[in-house]
Amino acid sequence: MANHDIHLTVRRGTVHALCGENGAGKSTLMKILYGMQKPDEGTIALGGEEVTLNTPGDAIARGIGMVHQHFMLADNLTVLENTVLGAEKLHGIGAGARAKIREISDAYGLGIRPDVLVEDLGVADRQRVEILKVLYRGARTLILDEPTAVLVPQEVDALFDNLRELKSEGLTVIFISHKLGEVLSVADDITVIRRGTTVASVEPARTTPKQLAELMVGSELPSPETRESTVTDEEMLSVRDVHLSATDSDGVVRTVLDGISFTIRKGEVLGVAGVEGNGQAELVEAVMGTRMPDSGTVTLDGKDLSRSSTRARREGGIGYIPEDRHRHGLLLDAPLWENRILGHVTERPNSKGRLLDLAGARKDTERIVAEYDVRTPGIEVTAASLSGGNQQKLIVGREMSHHPKLLIAAHPTRGVDVGAQAQIWEQIRTARREGLAVLLISADLDELIGLSDTLRVMYRGRLVADADPAAITPEELGSAMTGAASGHLSASDDADGLQGGAQK
Repeated sequence: MANHDIHLTVRRGTVHALCGENGAGKSTLMKILYGMQKPDEGTIALGGEEVTLNTPGDAIARGIGMVHQHFMLADNLTVLENTVLGAEKLHGIGAGARAKIREISDAYGLGIRPDVLVEDLGVADRQRVEILKVLYRGARTLILDEPTAVLVPQEVDALFDNLRELKSEGLTVIFISHKLGEVLSVADDITVIRRGTTVASVEPARTTPKQLAELMVGSELPSPETRESTVTDEEMLSVRDVHLSATDSDGVVRTVLDGISFTIRKGEVLGVAGVEGNGQAELVEAVMGTRMPDSGTVTLDGKDLSRSSTRARREGGIGYIPEDRHRHGLLLDAPLWENRILGHVTERPNSKGRLLDLAGARKDTERIVAEYDVRTPGIEVTAASLSGGNQQKLIVGREMSHHPKLLIAAHPTRGVDVGAQAQIWEQIRTARREGLAVLLISADLDELIGLSDTLRVMYRGRLVADADPAAITPEELGSAMTGAASGHLSASDDADGLQGGAQK
């Protein structure tokens, strides 16, 4: 049962945080409050009046809006077009809508311009557009699902300023997050649920991250910190002078990767920091072979893979935790055991010679489910039936099970709870001790600093600076990601790869 005996009381004009581990029932509860799912029993009251919410339309009519973790925006449309889509009757689609968007943006300090293409916005502004969309429809209660997952510290601070402005105007915010420090800094009240049941309601001023973690999962708050160095002198991945261009929606060719060079050695974690949209995704694609660069070389364990297919790179020893688990990591409508095969069709235990070994794949899926604590009623259920965190654990288990030489980990713990975070971090640390090379992309700066042996900053398609993980703070790293200088960074020398990179 996803929810049973849930009690949640939210005061008007407050930020109310909802915490719980993956599979605790947070998403189910929010779907009920937004009219996407009907409860079997129990009551929902707004302003003291009992209500029935059969559809999202019912919730919107009652002043409830939801901003999902995965943004629901059309990149090729403007802010105005995204905002009025489905709400054309409110203020029209022209001057009236434009004026209303500016009014809302100014009133709540969102700083959104109505005629900008969404594809030209950074991730923080896209999130503000999502907030603007629900405010435009008259929402007085906002549900925000993991709103800080892809933001740097400065953007988180700006978002929290926006939330405080909303609160000051009498709006209510339900804030779902796994980042307990952030919860304590912005919430007025906190409700913790575990295994579908409310276990505590606490005041932030009287609670610590450690206590919250213990309420959620019964253990202390994990740390990504890696204390011992396992970096060897043996080169595993070499990327040299990679250039990549792309054509935007206006037909303009722009450079997305500009002379990228670096080396990762066995036992080394190279962390790449950057605000989303500065080339990290394209860098991953160039190494994986899903997008061929215009020039440059990619060498794995001494073998030139520059023109090789993604399959050849996979078979050569690359494991891949994708940034978007829904688009690139899973077949949502397929059972778990079929998802276990993805990317590893020709490898044991999924195959015997040229034939698939379905019994072997099923048995190994059961092992991954048990070993990685993937909470599921069985391996025949679809991936879509799992919570986001459990989907992520399945992917990590699949990729680590084949003992890769190089692991490309793009946001490996995005959307997972503290218990799953600790498990994924430990899997990476263990494999690193055994010689695994890791290319780590993450918006979690504590994760980047804690796990990385070497840190590099990516800005506008270039590696612009090296950082010492032992000395730099998340705030300094966040500033560097936006183009500002920091005392703990040095200019990156792409021509020399990582030979001058900082080591722990």
